[in-house]
Amino acid sequence: MALILVRHAHAGARRDWAGDDRLRPLSPKGRRQSEGLVGLLEPFACQRVLSSPYERCVDTLRPLAERLSLRVEPLEELAEGNTSAALALVRALSDEKVAVCTHGDVVAEVLVSLADEDRLDLGEHPRQAKGSAWALEASGGRFVSAHYLPAREGTTEG
Repeated sequence: MALILVRHAHAGARRDWAGDDRLRPLSPKGRRQSEGLVGLLEPFACQRVLSSPYERCVDTLRPLAERLSLRVEPLEELAEGNTSAALALVRALSDEKVAVCTHGDVVAEVLVSLADEDRLDLGEHPRQAKGSAWALEASGGRFVSAHYLPAREGTTEG
């Protein structure tokens, strides 16, 4: 089983968005990346799809959820800045087949914590590009392996 930790796909620049940041949408590139995640993550047969409630995160996993006939479950624990809550959630989900989408700050902190606490090997140069994911496998309550899945763009027009 694998928990898939996803960094949301490309969104428009924060400085160019005048509205509530929670509503900032994916860019055309981000929509293509969200479509690309379907082929990348479908083989993991996730049984749940969880996301930060921010629009860009929910929309990153929406195509995958639709393909798997699931709904995206928004959780405040995955919101930007909620690193402690997100880490606790990831640990609680370690034995589930689940995709989890969150923000760059949260992904970085979760990975650093797992590397430190579980001695998880992230490789020499761990990455966390927008629209990318990490497949994290656990055993006995500890994360034991991590595989980086680079962002891929699908064919959505826009």
